[in-house]
Amino acid sequence: MVRPARPEVRRLLIERAAGMLARRETVSLRGLVAGTGVSTMAVYTYFDGMPGLLGAVRQEGFGRLAARLAALPATDDPVGDLAAAGAAYAASARHNPDLYTLMFDGSLPLPDDRAADATLGHLVDAVERAVAAGRFDAGVEPRAFAHELWMLGHGACMLFATGVLSFEQVEPIVTSGLTRLYRAAGDDPDAAGRSSGEGWARGLGAGG
Repeated sequence: MVRPARPEVRRLLIERAAGMLARRETVSLRGLVAGTGVSTMAVYTYFDGMPGLLGAVRQEGFGRLAARLAALPATDDPVGDLAAAGAAYAASARHNPDLYTLMFDGSLPLPDDRAADATLGHLVDAVERAVAAGRFDAGVEPRAFAHELWMLGHGACMLFATGVLSFEQVEPIVTSGLTRLYRAAGDDPDAAGRSSGEGWARGLGAGG
């Protein structure tokens, strides 16, 4: 008799593995299921073995981030949408710190690298719309500017995801830094400030 899939078991194993990897512990079958009431066979049932589980850990981080970004529909304020996307990244790192840091661990497999491309694509789309709306200068190259925004935001996220600083310490610094980048791209200073504040608040609550 085939047992029905139990999403909660799959999630448990992913989060257990993520915690062990983040603490730099060896991820063994017995260690993974110890105290959970789940058998070691579950790793094969849900992931076809340990390599599949490790890939699922990295994929899960991108999946949760993608869900937060998907909860942010495009509005008529593309700069606000950029700020909202930055906040969604921050919220993902804040609420899933182990998964967030492992998303960018190149030693782990990533079954579908389109997931990573899609998260950056969300930023690129917003930058393109900001240029088209005249909020950013026509000479702004969307993908290059999206990378600038991502690098600033990702560095900040890693600081609190790894416990170097608290979210409360990092948040005002990263939001002011992002706003300065919007202004440097050509946005009106007052409009950039308003869009940044409104978008950031919207993004923090998305997909939570």
